[in-house]
Amino acid sequence: MKRKLLLSAVLLLSTIIYSCDKTDIQTIDGPASGASVKFFNFAINSPVVNYYANDTKVTAAVSTTGAESGTTGLAYAAVYPATNAYAILPGGAYDLKATRPSNAAADPKLVINKLSTTLVEGKNYSLYLCGFYNTVAKTSDAFMLEDVLPAVDSSAAYVRLVHTSPNANPVDLIIQNRTSKAELTIASNLPYKSGGTFVKIPQGVYDLLLRYPNSNTNVYTRTEVSFTKSNTYTLTLRGDITVGGTTATNRTFIDNTANR
Repeated sequence: MKRKLLLSAVLLLSTIIYSCDKTDIQTIDGPASGASVKFFNFAINSPVVNYYANDTKVTAAVSTTGAESGTTGLAYAAVYPATNAYAILPGGAYDLKATRPSNAAADPKLVINKLSTTLVEGKNYSLYLCGFYNTVAKTSDAFMLEDVLPAVDSSAAYVRLVHTSPNANPVDLIIQNRTSKAELTIASNLPYKSGGTFVKIPQGVYDLLLRYPNSNTNVYTRTEVSFTKSNTYTLTLRGDITVGGTTATNRTFIDNTANR
């Protein structure tokens, strides 16, 4: 599968030299099997972090020197891998740690969240750093979902909603086809730190209508989102539900990330 061939846990430090420094990025060559993980930094006001699986780094920008950057990594609103791929880890028990870069000017090597879990070979997961970053305790919340991906369907796309907005009530998500105006419900009464199931939809361009249950008023709208047949997508509500507009970093937003 494409996600195993792309293997975004494979970050080359060098095409020739492997480094043994645990702040460097893991290098794996060739096809791999294991558990597949996507990492989201949706913790509002979060600093840049890198994710470690126990003591091995699995997310970061590519390094050409072997030294970790103090400024690059998984910033707020970033997803790793950004493509329709997953990072691959051997199955087993892990502490998945959102950690400040070792060369960061502020709080180097600080772990702002540690999620202990067991990853199962052959399964797919999404890990969300979420909530409001606590600037006093220097911590954020997190949760993990198993991504139960549907079989590839060459006639349709699949979409689900995940809720990571810490001050939003449970929500409904309706998508409206911009051509036919037909509406489909993707999620109903979905609470914070949870995800819905994947829903089959026709290929097309849609408006995303976020509402509170038993209401026809749109809390948030995102227009002209394309979904292509044979693909699977996760829509994630993130940001501060009280912040509107189109410019604020922590504004309400529905992220669209392809799972494959």
